[in-house]
Amino acid sequence: MIEGIDFAKLDLMDALDLAILIEDEARERYQEFTGIVAGEDEAAAAEAFRMMVGNEAKHGRELAARREVLFGDVPPRVSARQVFDVEAPGRGAPGFAMTARQALGIALASEEKAYRFYAEALPFVFDPEVRRLFEELKGEELQHRRYLEERLRGLEIARAEPPRP
Repeated sequence: MIEGIDFAKLDLMDALDLAILIEDEARERYQEFTGIVAGEDEAAAAEAFRMMVGNEAKHGRELAARREVLFGDVPPRVSARQVFDVEAPGRGAPGFAMTARQALGIALASEEKAYRFYAEALPFVFDPEVRRLFEELKGEELQHRRYLEERLRGLEIARAEPPRP
């Protein structure tokens, strides 16, 4: 769980701010990874991370738009210090000569981590609006997992097919 956050007292504004911070941290980490990977499969690995940058950025924008409609420019009460590595992959995860399969595996592990975060937080969330938001975000993390699993299966199928003459 996140240190310093009492989920039982979380209101919708704080929940939105928390989710925005989590998405921003993951987006920044994936962006960082696009410049780290190198080697034979560099382009495919970097593309996997760029894809995740786009996903996280889209979610961040959607959440920020929702927050603005509901709360305008009221300053947030939660900070980035409270969301270290909730969804973001560990800084040491990418390596030199990383394959696309390894990059997708890192992204998949991060989406699973985010899913577990929302699933574990839900029993402590009593505000109905926050519960709905966390249920929605948990569902989106599950969709991301499925998408990444499909991409991984696609790589396996592509490698199993014999080369065409």
